[in-house]
Amino acid sequence: MANDVKKVVLAYSGGLDTSVILKWLQTTYGCEVVTFTADLGQGEELEPARKKAELLGIKPENIFIEDVREEFVSEYVFPMFRANALYEGLYLLGTSIARPLISKKQIEIARKVGADAVAHGATGKGNDQVRFELSYYALEPEIKVIAPWREWDLTSRTRLLEFAETHQIPIAKDKRGEAPFSVDANLLHSSSEGKVLEDPADEAPEYVYQRTISPEAAPDKATYITVGFEKGDAVSIDGEALSPATLLTRLNELGKANGIGRLDLVENRFVGMKSRGVYETPGGTILLQAHRGIESITLDRGAAHLKDDIMPRYAELIYYGFWFSPEREMLQALIDKSQEFVTGEVRIKLYKGNVEVVGRSSPYSLYNQDLVTFEEGAVAYDHRDAAGFIKLNALRLRTLANRDRKVGG
Repeated sequence: MANDVKKVVLAYSGGLDTSVILKWLQTTYGCEVVTFTADLGQGEELEPARKKAELLGIKPENIFIEDVREEFVSEYVFPMFRANALYEGLYLLGTSIARPLISKKQIEIARKVGADAVAHGATGKGNDQVRFELSYYALEPEIKVIAPWREWDLTSRTRLLEFAETHQIPIAKDKRGEAPFSVDANLLHSSSEGKVLEDPADEAPEYVYQRTISPEAAPDKATYITVGFEKGDAVSIDGEALSPATLLTRLNELGKANGIGRLDLVENRFVGMKSRGVYETPGGTILLQAHRGIESITLDRGAAHLKDDIMPRYAELIYYGFWFSPEREMLQALIDKSQEFVTGEVRIKLYKGNVEVVGRSSPYSLYNQDLVTFEEGAVAYDHRDAAGFIKLNALRLRTLANRDRKVGG
């Protein structure tokens, strides 16, 4: 096992688990380790990860830290939101959509430094192992993948800490005890699961929530904002043009202050089990409603309904880890085609956990006030035309009814 890997690129957070993995790779495989740490907007200082990697013997030229926030939002989050993607009707896919970008960067670094393997810190029970590895193989078919949690014997917290102490890996004080729950975060969301959240019958403690205040604690006065769109992507708030990552950051702040974006969900993992997670997606929750608001006046009925039909399939592909699959790319092309005229502004009301579209306008609006008004006017709609329309659509129903009457005697 140890002889066939010379250099490995590790997805490295700088935390205890990936630091143990780093040392385990060195001792088990006897290979050179290259670390990659992505700034996805998780809200943590990343320089300590560099210092930790150096402390564990990683050469400075083998430590890669990259701010990928703008790429994350523009090339992954925004394309996903053009589809209004929700897994199982509720989950905004915050963890799922980050994995293909991390995987892509690992493969790019592996090519750059001549590594023959990549490694991740996902466990053998979760979805992330699938997402990472499907992405690795899609981008580099012959790459060697190392998944320590499926190989090592460090199967308990005690053994993990013992390994860290044996190899002089610094352990933060808060890591000595059993963590009350685990957290994954990026610019789109935070995800909490495990321990105090494992029983789905128990309400999540308030201390679990990190990115939102409770709706009860939100202001008693509503906040109004206007989100501008161009071809399906949000480009401005209240008339101020913003970069993708800056815009999502602003929406996160607005959502947090108004108690928006909490979700307590029991979902079906790809590996076959159910899991309970608490998600916070304040900016994404606002963005979804705003996008649907601008689509409501710019998309034709057939296009809008087709998008809704394919959305569950598209969301499932992302959740399962098939971002780099041909079928996801095919669906993306269809979705992006639908967004050509999804341009305009949406006025949003934020109030105590609720997001409400209260106004929408577009230079490409399909809404025709002359057609829908109850006032008489010179319009291209004749009420009498409805009679033939209804009779044609009723023809098969009348035919069925006549047959059933005959059969029933």
